Amino acid sequence: MDAFQFHPVIARWFQQTYGSPTAPQAQGWPAIQSGTHTLIAAPTGSGKTLAAFLAALDRLFREGLAGTLPDETRVLYVSPLKALSNDVHKNLEQPLAAIRAALLAAEGIRVDVRSEVRTGDTSASKRQAIARKPPHILVTTPESFYLLLTSPSGRRLLSTVRTLIVDEIHAVAANRRGAHLALSMERLAALTQAPLQRIGLSATQKPIELVANFLVGAGNGPCEGRTGREQACEGTIEENETQPEAASSPRGSAGRVQGPPLPLPSPPEEERGRLSSDGSGSPLGQRK
Repeated sequence: MDAFQFHPVIARWFQQTYGSPTAPQAQGWPAIQSGTHTLIAAPTGSGKTLAAFLAALDRLFREGLAGTLPDETRVLYVSPLKALSNDVHKNLEQPLAAIRAALLAAEGIRVDVRSEVRTGDTSASKRQAIARKPPHILVTTPESFYLLLTSPSGRRLLSTVRTLIVDEIHAVAANRRGAHLALSMERLAALTQAPLQRIGLSATQKPIELVANFLVGAGNGPCEGRTGREQACEGTIEENETQPEAASSPRGSAGRVQGPPLPLPSPPEEERGRLSSDGSGSPLGQRK
């Protein structure tokens, strides 16, 4: 962990909890920490979601320790998963609580980095509470993301976002949900007060450049092909059966929208049941 730019307490917590980083984490962190748009493509269980969250948490806790962290939403996490709460509990809420406790023990300072989930099931009172006191990390679905962008209070909430994390991006990139998501990503980039970093998390896909270009948008530069360990775009991390590959597109202002790419392979059979067609929690094909 010494090779990465994590706060010493956070680095020590990770080593004690997980040991050494996985390949997607080791290759993803330098790209994420440099501020470039980054796509991590790896199988389920490889630690790619934690890779994105830990880099974001490190930034937030550093600001909190310095006393410069305002009550505003900095990270937006968008996922189409049915079991969204379970995934967030494992990869966000548990690390968040553990790091807060570790910093309190080591530094004597309690840093209140907060997260909330905002979906179609969120009660009206909870939505109002989120608007009154924005969480630093907001978790939502593609559909709720779109709805937030259509309301004045939602736009105020999202205007301070600096990092957008899109999980399971391969599952929506080639369908109508992907078309709506592409528009929402560009609307967010145009809305935010600071440059927006985009981080995508995907199952392995071929060609991975199509997913990377969908993530960053056509106006932000192409993600060129590459082989082996050669780094051709700056930030796409791909883990396959042989060895990881790397690539990405530079961070920049929003340009013309990149719609769904050419047809991509379907998600693996074991992943299909984890995805909802509309963020409602119903399996694919069961909603009319």
